[in-house]
Formats: sequence, structure tokens, C-alpha cells
Amino acid sequence: QVQLVESGGGLVQAGGSLRLSCAASGSGFSIIDMGWYRRAPGKQRELVAHFTSGGSTNYADSVKVRFTISRDNAKNTVYLQMNSLKHEDTAVYYCHARVTNALWEYDVWGQGTQVTVSS
Repeated sequence: QVQLVESGGGLVQAGGSLRLSCAASGSGFSIIDMGWYRRAPGKQRELVAHFTSGGSTNYADSVKVRFTISRDNAKNTVYLQMNSLKHEDTAVYYCHARVTNALWEYDVWGQGTQVTVSS
């Protein structure tokens, strides 16, 4: 069974920075793609930044330039560097991975980490 463990959320002032980390653990799996979603109060979950299966990246228009996704394949870890944070970035950030155990593919979600940006 694959688990995703996030860290790095917290409270920051507008204009500040935070770095989120998400590590995948378990055995007998391969990561197909991995990235970050968020859910703001009263809103639907939305994609923030994500690696595709081909290794390219997708970003929400609202975070382009300000956020950078990176990864360490050896550690099965993905990072989200968030700069120039805005109040509207306040949300619970969820790590997501599409994984395979060679028999089937499935989605795995982290427990979420709160990011609060004070204006």
C-alpha cells in the first residue's frame, strides 16, 4: 500500500514563501505521475502543479511564475516551492500520485497540509 506524507504547510504573510514536500512510501509500486492540488474554503479542489507521466509539468494559471514543482525520483518525493504568496493561495494542499503495482493503476492522496496566507 502506498502512502503520501506531506509537510511544510503553515502560516505566512502575503508576499512570503513556503516549501511543501510530499514523500511516497510503500513497496511494489511505481509512480506514473505526481503533484499537488488544493481546496480553498467554499471552493472545489483544483490542480496547482503536477508532473505528467512524460515528465513535463502543468501549472494552474494562477500560480505560474510564482510556484515551482520539482522532484527527487530517488526519494519518491515531490516539492512545491511557493513564492510571492497571496491571500487567495490559502487552502489545504493535497499531494496526489497516480501509481501502478504492475497489475493496475490507482490514485493515492495525502492527508493534506494547511497553507494560510495572511493579508
